[in-house]
Formats: sequence, structure tokens, C-alpha cells
Amino acid sequence: MEFFCYHRDRPGSLPLREELTEAHWSYMDRFADELIARGPTFGADGETPTGSVHIVDLPDPAAARAFAFDEPNYQAGAYRDVLLRRWRNLLGRTMWDFPGGRTGDDRYLVLGLGTGEAVDLAVPRERDDLIAYGPLLSDDATAWLGTAALVRAPDPERARAVLSADRYAAVEVHAWEFGGRR
Repeated sequence: MEFFCYHRDRPGSLPLREELTEAHWSYMDRFADELIARGPTFGADGETPTGSVHIVDLPDPAAARAFAFDEPNYQAGAYRDVLLRRWRNLLGRTMWDFPGGRTGDDRYLVLGLGTGEAVDLAVPRERDDLIAYGPLLSDDATAWLGTAALVRAPDPERARAVLSADRYAAVEVHAWEFGGRR
């Protein structure tokens, strides 16, 4: 089962996150074979971390909750909240398989939080810049709750365009980059 996990930073937690970098990476190393994508999000300045994305394949919702809430930054109080949802990998690959590679162009996390009828259940025709793409689902995968995408785009507006206009309760666009050890 695939899960989308977005830990959002608590304001002022950057020193704590920096202190825990090795603990975080070591924790994630334990899930290296299960990770589909990972990496930090950034604020408007493009440099200040605002959160951490992990898309991971785990046996069940209980394992996903343990993954999200046992993470060292979460345990230490660096995160203000966690968005954890079932996810479906519509591209069938990991970020490391993305033909565009780790560098070049800007990268974004696009989160469409759903309401009403499900939308964007198929991969968009313009898929060359999609790093990861899929619906956010309830724990039992019966209810559509939104869409999450990792996108290469020239700007946030172009990244936002990967989702249908005006079909979501809210859409968030965050600067993002490939994570993990360099």
C-alpha cells in the first residue's frame, strides 16, 4: 500500500531540524527500499525549509502511522502537523526513475485537497514533467480526498496547472527538491 506523508514544520524549528539531520536520514535509510519519493519543501525565499515529503510503500495504515509518527523530527517536536493519506502511484515509478533527473528546473509539491466528486484520477497528458502523481485516498482507499503531485515546472503557476482548475477545496504549491543523502 502506498502512502503520502507530508510533515509540516513548526515555525522556528530550523535549528532543531538541522541538529537532527543525521537522525532523520538514518531513520529514512531504514525505508530506502520502500520510498517512492522524498524531499524537503521550502518557503517563498526558496531556502527556508517548511516541511518534508515522503511517499512510501508500506504494508498497512498502522505501519504508515508508525513511519510518520516515529520519525525523529516529529518525535522532537520539529513538525506542527502531519498529512498522512493512502496514495496511488499512477506513474508506477520512483522519483529516482524520473527521466528529468535530480537537478535542473524548479520542482514543486502540488497538493489538491478534495471536496465533492473525484477529479484528476488519470495521469495528465502532459506527463513529461511529472515526478510523482496520484490521488490521496482514505485509509481503506474507498474515498477520494485529493491529489498529490511532484512536478518540474518553470514557476508555481505552471506547477499548479497540473490539477484541474476550480475543482478542489484548496490547492497548495510548495517549492520542493529531491531529498536524501547526496
